[in-house]
Amino acid sequence: MSYGEPIALRGQMDLEQGATATSVEECPTAEVKFIERLKNGETAAFDTLIRERSGEIYGLLYRLTENAEEARDLTQETFLRAFQNIAHFRGEADLRTWIYRIAINQARNRWRWWRRRKRDVTVSLDGDERNGSLLGSLRAGRTSNPEQTVLAHERENVLTSALRSLGSSYRETVILRDIEGFSYEEIANMLGISVGTVKSRLARGRQELRRKLEGSL
Repeated sequence: MSYGEPIALRGQMDLEQGATATSVEECPTAEVKFIERLKNGETAAFDTLIRERSGEIYGLLYRLTENAEEARDLTQETFLRAFQNIAHFRGEADLRTWIYRIAINQARNRWRWWRRRKRDVTVSLDGDERNGSLLGSLRAGRTSNPEQTVLAHERENVLTSALRSLGSSYRETVILRDIEGFSYEEIANMLGISVGTVKSRLARGRQELRRKLEGSL
């Protein structure tokens, strides 16, 4: 099984096409069986996991890092870590949430690495509900109308720039909720924080985004 360039390329293609990965697990019983196959080291099972999850993981990491090369590297590292640690998976969260948690940790570790080398800028994060519909446009598919496509692209650039200016903890929360669509409980599980903290960060992050977007959209 290879964890090389094909993983990243598949993820980048899925992001560019606005594709949403399908669920590996069709029901709880199927998920348990699939996890057992992973724990048994079945190459075909890991290939399936990579094929169905690499696109969304790349998309998450690209939004967190705003760097395609970084996102490709971290996508590969995420699945390598999953392969190395699947034996320790206890089912406290579903498999998708577990993989997202690994990806977020990889992004955080990379961010700390750059920060130590004075190559990052620190900002602060936190959010509110009105921006959910705005950020939802980052998930929307392309329209067939050329004029609308151009406007949507410009809108996306403005939103992405504003999102990038948020601090890492708020940016994570806003991305996971408003772009990836996870529930408060799932986000709390991924980030290792309480649901109340998730809501607080989300409210402050959205509020800051609204301030930055005033007059732009």
